[in-house]
Amino acid sequence: MKIFKSHFWYNKRQRNGIFFLLLLIVIMQYIYVYVNFSSNEEESIKTTELITLQNQIDSLKVIELKKRTQKLYPFNPNYITDFKGYHLGMSLNEIDRLHKYRKQNKFVNSAGEFQQITKVSDSLLEAISPYFKFPDWVVKRQNKKKTKVVESTLGEKHIYNKVYKISTNDINKATQQDLESVNGIGEVLAARIIKYRNKLQGYLFPSQLYEVWGLDKETANRVLQAFKIIEKPSIKKVNVNTATFKEVLKNPYINYELCKKIFEYRDEVAELQNISELRNIKDFPLDKYDRIVIYLEAK
Repeated sequence: MKIFKSHFWYNKRQRNGIFFLLLLIVIMQYIYVYVNFSSNEEESIKTTELITLQNQIDSLKVIELKKRTQKLYPFNPNYITDFKGYHLGMSLNEIDRLHKYRKQNKFVNSAGEFQQITKVSDSLLEAISPYFKFPDWVVKRQNKKKTKVVESTLGEKHIYNKVYKISTNDINKATQQDLESVNGIGEVLAARIIKYRNKLQGYLFPSQLYEVWGLDKETANRVLQAFKIIEKPSIKKVNVNTATFKEVLKNPYINYELCKKIFEYRDEVAELQNISELRNIKDFPLDKYDRIVIYLEAK
């Protein structure tokens, strides 16, 4: 009887322990399911913290740039490749912005413009801009735009912008210095405008300015805002029936192949009775006919 009681008491304690354990499991599951442990307060990231973080990232980029074994040499930032940009520490977005700008046939002409287009940080620009090398005509133009600071006897500083006064508003008489006064026109483009003007014997139509090689439409429009065709040039025409091959080839709108076809046609018909006969030539560029006949006649 004593043994039976001991066994019964032992089983009762065991059952109580199991019951307590089950109760504990149920409570824990209830807490897990119904109690929300997440915080209702979202952390607000301040702008200053983002800027600080970005500056730290940029600083690390500069440090990494200095650690790289590839030595930097002067280069034109307009021609940065993906590989070059990566080694300079530029991000993909910064490189893409530069390439997108260049696809518009536009160029950056200063470190400031480079940062404006690419959005690189001040620290990265400071690290790579000393290696920027722009063409000489760009450097000269930038020097012309620099302001001159003069200190008076009173210690005050007066800033004077040196502004060039153009000698004429006639594009057919404008000098190279006149043309360089237009924003976007440097020594090279100004020389090309004058060279093409000489080839044309003078600009007859404003649209001819768009034919200057390397001159984008936006810059050409700025030139046409400053200069007009005031006095039209007197064009010396060439008799297509008696002219030499070289004389006809001087026509700004005739290339070698077209010149050859004109002479073949002239040999075929013996003599052109009217300059409009040029239209009969096979594959003649009809869209250029009005420009071509400015310099040709049939007598």
